[in-house]
Amino acid sequence: MNSNNLSRIKEKISQGIIPIGTHAHIGEPIVIDILCNCGFDFIWIDSEHASVDKRDVNIQVITARGGGLAPFVRIPWNDPVLAKPILEMGPAGIVFPFIKTVDEAKRAVESCKYPPAGIRGFGPLKANNYSTMDSEQYLEMSKKEPWVIVQIEHIDGVDNLKEIIKVEGVDSVVVGANDLSGSIGLLGQTRHPEVLKQLDRIADTCRQAGFPFGASIGWNEENVSDWIRRGVTWIGVDGDVSFLVNGGKNILEKTRNLIEKFK
Repeated sequence: MNSNNLSRIKEKISQGIIPIGTHAHIGEPIVIDILCNCGFDFIWIDSEHASVDKRDVNIQVITARGGGLAPFVRIPWNDPVLAKPILEMGPAGIVFPFIKTVDEAKRAVESCKYPPAGIRGFGPLKANNYSTMDSEQYLEMSKKEPWVIVQIEHIDGVDNLKEIIKVEGVDSVVVGANDLSGSIGLLGQTRHPEVLKQLDRIADTCRQAGFPFGASIGWNEENVSDWIRRGVTWIGVDGDVSFLVNGGKNILEKTRNLIEKFK
């Protein structure tokens, strides 16, 4: 049976290998298919900022699963109504943005778990391979999958992180540096010493607790190096839009240089 490939992520982590992923905002399954051939471990499908609907996300999840990547889906907000249809698509991970408190973390977990552990309604589709999976097997699997990933992107979340990671059912933390910088009056200044201090706090808290934490960032050698130094468990770098912009600008510049050379 086609899986969500989360086991591959867990296996790498258990071996001390950092899984590497990238981000998808365009919403086209062919883009996911291309990225599946690049050697990444997971794909972060963004439905918080990208102009994609549920159908777009569903097709992208199916494509990623079929291509051997683990699909992580970020939903727009910590809302059970928004989480429910994504869960039925069978992602490897679901990312809840802007988690600031223990209660908010508990709400995210409850959205993903069936009673009595949570409030998730029963109606799996791809999640149990369209009812071709044994019911008991699926219910047991649903206790551990998908990964519930809470995004820490506000100073309150940093201050409450020690308690947030103790919430049963939270599987991993991911950092949102831009919004975190904004929450302390330094929006966009992700290399500011005070922002770096908060990022270090997040990493130190997770590392000392032995708790998996990830980073979701654009490509910047200094930033990526910092997260590796901090002991990040998994990392998502750059994405489809950046690849197009940077690749397009690079080819354009090289072609213009050649034209100038032959004038």
